[in-house]
Amino acid sequence: MTARLAWTRQQLLVAFYLYCQIPFGELHSRNPEIIKYAALINRTPSALAMKLSNIASLDPAIISTGRKGLKGASAADKTMWQEMQQNWGNFAIESSQAINSIDEENSPELKLNTQQVIDKKVDYTGSNKVIQSKARVGQNFFRKAVLSAYNYRCCITGLSVPSLLIASHIIPWREDAANRLNPSNGLALSMLHDKAFDIGLITINEDMTVRVSQQKFVTKESDSFYYSALQSYAGKAIFLPEKFLPHVDFLAYHREVVFEQ
Repeated sequence: MTARLAWTRQQLLVAFYLYCQIPFGELHSRNPEIIKYAALINRTPSALAMKLSNIASLDPAIISTGRKGLKGASAADKTMWQEMQQNWGNFAIESSQAINSIDEENSPELKLNTQQVIDKKVDYTGSNKVIQSKARVGQNFFRKAVLSAYNYRCCITGLSVPSLLIASHIIPWREDAANRLNPSNGLALSMLHDKAFDIGLITINEDMTVRVSQQKFVTKESDSFYYSALQSYAGKAIFLPEKFLPHVDFLAYHREVVFEQ
């Protein structure tokens, strides 16, 4: 029997990138994106889909719902999972480069927006404009990771029009450089609810229900749109993500620092 070849670092980066960017329900061997990248990394669609399921078995968001995925996560899988969790900034760039590299080999016109940071480690704690510009390359990664985790719907309203959705930071971008690209520091929100969350008009309670501020943001109590769009959601549970649960410490920060009581 021919021994199975170990996964290379580039192959693992591609697999982890796809895990972050594809909704959980689409992590199967029939997915055209999985078929495409399986061929590009010299693996079968079934092998790549199995790897994605193994990665899912490491995700607390999956385990907490009883969906355990496969149990064949390798030592290399576990090591990369920890690497990803410990430095989302570098992981987002390196995994995007891995995808970009094989895309270029297959079709030069297909490029991810990472060329400006190739072969560089981006310092996400930096403050000058050049570093900030390079750091924002990872926003594409963050947006897709967050929206795919929530299956492309607002976690408060259920709105599922991608062009009207925002990957909203729980702890604001400017306040936590280490978690700027961490999907667990994100919520999928409609544009309206993203703004309301950003200015502290709404927040998320410990039990994952919506809390609406009692501050006098609205001058007319009879504003029917305000009631239907915001106040009516007070106390209602949000739609939880299929991957990357919002971190309880990040939500606590938002309640304590951003939210207007």
